Amino acid sequence: MLVDDKIFLGTSTHPEYLALKYGNRHGLITGATGTGKTVTLQVLAEGFSAAGVPVFAADIKGDLSGVGKMGAAQGWQTQRAADIGFADFKDDVFPVVFWDLFGRQGHPIRATVSEMGALLLSRMLELNDTQEGVLNIAFKLADDEGLLLLDLKDLRALLVNIGERAKEISTRYGNVTTASIGSIQRALLVLEQQGAESFFGERALEIADLMRTDRDGRGFISILAADELMRAPRLYATFLLWMLSELFEELPEVGDPDKPKLVFFFDEAHLLFDDAPKVLIDKVEQVVRLVRSKGVGVYFVTQNPVDIPETVLAQLSNRVQHALRAYTPREQKAVRVAAETFRPNPDFSTEEVITQLGIGEALVSVLEAKGIPSVVGRTLIRPPSAQVGPLSPAERESIIASSPVAGLYDNPTDRESAFEILTRRARDRQLAEERQRQDDELRKAERTYQDDRPRRTSSRQTPAEAAMNSLARTVANRLGSALVRGILGGLKRGR
Repeated sequence: MLVDDKIFLGTSTHPEYLALKYGNRHGLITGATGTGKTVTLQVLAEGFSAAGVPVFAADIKGDLSGVGKMGAAQGWQTQRAADIGFADFKDDVFPVVFWDLFGRQGHPIRATVSEMGALLLSRMLELNDTQEGVLNIAFKLADDEGLLLLDLKDLRALLVNIGERAKEISTRYGNVTTASIGSIQRALLVLEQQGAESFFGERALEIADLMRTDRDGRGFISILAADELMRAPRLYATFLLWMLSELFEELPEVGDPDKPKLVFFFDEAHLLFDDAPKVLIDKVEQVVRLVRSKGVGVYFVTQNPVDIPETVLAQLSNRVQHALRAYTPREQKAVRVAAETFRPNPDFSTEEVITQLGIGEALVSVLEAKGIPSVVGRTLIRPPSAQVGPLSPAERESIIASSPVAGLYDNPTDRESAFEILTRRARDRQLAEERQRQDDELRKAERTYQDDRPRRTSSRQTPAEAAMNSLARTVANRLGSALVRGILGGLKRGR
């Protein structure tokens, strides 16, 4: 059943395979909750890994983590293998790297604010058009003045600076209002409360660390712990889109390779498109369309195919459709849409079968010779070889400790960036103003003394004059001492 250059998916009236050379033509895994999407995702991840293809996948419920532990041939797995005639089935384990935006269940993942960009950050902050315009001005100003935006405190400091220079900046870049700045600051506060502060910063994730193979040539399966992240769905969706765009920007063109360079599974994909502006959907469609030539396969996982915009759906050639319910008008529409996207099978009605599929069954259609979609087959999906279900916390910690990226991302760094530069500028300006004030007071005191002293022809000082000069010198010394203390105090606070 296992053959070279193909991934065995299961059996319909014949074995169903996904050819590796079409693995970067993207795919879609859909189905109602509890119908077997996660098992299908694990089967695909194992298949790509065994073929030497690195995989990145979000683990929404923690179930996917079991791919890092040797399978134990549970009863249903061996029974399923027997039912589909899978004589080559055996227990196995796959190389895994665990990641976590919050650094609790895996290695931390970070990105800089500058890398995220104004469009994606605006989406994450749920800004309106006017507020997004101000954020674009902030990024432009940072670029023009050489201000690195690494973390959220850099962005906060820049927004404060823009507020103080609003008149000047409005003349140069466009209108900036304190109301818009305040709205962005409040949105940043909400984002921080969702835990995003730990995501923005350095060391930023390097794409090369997602594209590793082990000594046996198997691709590492990078698993993002997303159970906690799902409480901040905008952060989750925007982060995955950022990763996808980074893959597109950084990887070289490879055309149509014999197998993908990386496969990217985007679970709960509807979160990316819910209430998304058209400009963002256009960007997603463009990235999905072009990233194929970089050797990256993108597989969206969601409940209904109607969750995916048609322009994106048209790019997804390899499809696995688990059961759908058809009780509401929206669900009935989803069934029709799903059925219409398959190449018909004369042996059954695709629309009817979608509502009749059992757990672990799916309609499968993949690209065959010359890139033509196969006739849809009612398929019993093969069992995974690794453990099905989550690892224990101790097992997860053991894998994290022996990871090939252990120590690379665990400790954040904070080099000089916009916050430090703008803080220093503000301190220097404050000190200059204080120096000017003290100089003015000293000159005023000297003028008062000169105007008040009596006129005389003798150059010798009277006792009163000597006392006044001594007092003036004492006042000047004290002012100078106060200024020195102010400088030292300011530098200490700035450290």
